[in-house]
Amino acid sequence: MSRKRRIFDVDLPEDAVSEPSDMPELETKSARRGPMASAIGEVGDARRYREKVEADIRAENDALAHELVRLKKLGLVTDLIPLDSVRTTKLTRDRRLSDDMDLGDLKTSLREIGLSNPIRVEADGQGGYELVQGLRRLTAYRELLVETEDARWMHIPAGIFATGESDAGLYRRMVDENLIRKDVSFAEMASLARAYAADGVDGCESLDVAVNALFASVSPQKRSYIRRFALLLARLDKVLEHPAAMPRSLGLQLADRLEADPAFVGVVSDALRAAPTRDAAEELAILRRVIEGHSVPLPVKARGVPRGRRGRVALTVPVGPGVRATATQGKMELRADIDFGAVDRARLERAIEAFWHEIGDAE
Repeated sequence: MSRKRRIFDVDLPEDAVSEPSDMPELETKSARRGPMASAIGEVGDARRYREKVEADIRAENDALAHELVRLKKLGLVTDLIPLDSVRTTKLTRDRRLSDDMDLGDLKTSLREIGLSNPIRVEADGQGGYELVQGLRRLTAYRELLVETEDARWMHIPAGIFATGESDAGLYRRMVDENLIRKDVSFAEMASLARAYAADGVDGCESLDVAVNALFASVSPQKRSYIRRFALLLARLDKVLEHPAAMPRSLGLQLADRLEADPAFVGVVSDALRAAPTRDAAEELAILRRVIEGHSVPLPVKARGVPRGRRGRVALTVPVGPGVRATATQGKMELRADIDFGAVDRARLERAIEAFWHEIGDAE
């Protein structure tokens, strides 16, 4: 007598139950299951597969998020941002928005090949951005938009820094980029240092601290020049219209004269105010004429040390740019932007002889 066949006892070939091609193999208790058991097993297998896929996606998203944060801190995340969303108010710029920026070549390059080096910005948390690097590029884009009314110039490529970097760090980024290009004048650097000190950025308390903080990448000699130009701007900032055009030698010469003779400020100011419509070349010519035609008396401290006085005396002698002298007991040190080793030996001997003839009987 044969056994009665039950309705749910269905024989299925082993290859009848297939898994998705990309689903990993999962263990099953039996290759021969009834329809209900198979359905429950398949649901469980699918759920475990889905959970594994979701876990993999979450892990990948976490890795991408951490990578995005890392790249943003380095300023390597670049996007096209609206031109009108970029402001230049957070940092005192080391450049002035003026015709002196000479954007003609830059705008031609932008038209022909586009922007090769994106500007650098920091998100302000309100949907906009503060410019850190790239004032000339930003200005060129704005001018092109006005000139052409082409929508192409309404968005600009920008590297976006993560928020949270200190103001001092942002200033260093701005300054160092322009120092690499070597097209920022001493007057512009001095003006930035003065503003940095006046604003007390990062606890800055003096011009010297500001110069050392902003221009740590340059040589001590160059930082000295920046300080001399800062002195010049402190005396003449209200009357100079084209300080950025001033060459180093003229600026140092002016600073020395102003330091040696306080009345020289009035002489220079009067000469500049007499030409109110001057351009940069005319302003430089006026300054040179004033220096050549005005004799400056030696400071009292440079006329000799009273007998019996001992100690160290620092002198500023207005005979050339950057000349410094230090006098101590038994020692006289002279510093200037001259390679004394390259001077003819006979000339050096005559200079030393003249020096000693002048002061040898001081004692």
